[in-house]
Amino acid sequence: MINKVVTRQSAFANHDEYLAAADPKVRPALAKIRRMVKKRLPDALETISYSLPAFKRRRVFFYFAAFKRHIGVYPPVTEDADLINALTKYRNEKGNLAFPLDEPIPYELIEQVAVALAKQYG
Repeated sequence: MINKVVTRQSAFANHDEYLAAADPKVRPALAKIRRMVKKRLPDALETISYSLPAFKRRRVFFYFAAFKRHIGVYPPVTEDADLINALTKYRNEKGNLAFPLDEPIPYELIEQVAVALAKQYG
């Protein structure tokens, strides 16, 4: 799993452990995503699912993770056509998102994704 390249372990108890194990170069981006989701969706609970930091309401609706060359966000947005169109550059064949670490991270777009996924799944 590519994620193991960026983190020092494969099982985490919480977001703090995941971030502490992340490569120091990507840690600030992960922390900012975490803060944005918590601020925009204060009723969402932090959890770890599939060894990734995630947020849930009734069920998990937003995962994010550090990889060697990108930050991934899952699952795909499927119910907001305008947002899907705005995400074209970052979508893979399954619709999951990969934000390259060698480009500016579009935090506002990621925030929109979190809100859309909360409506879609949460």
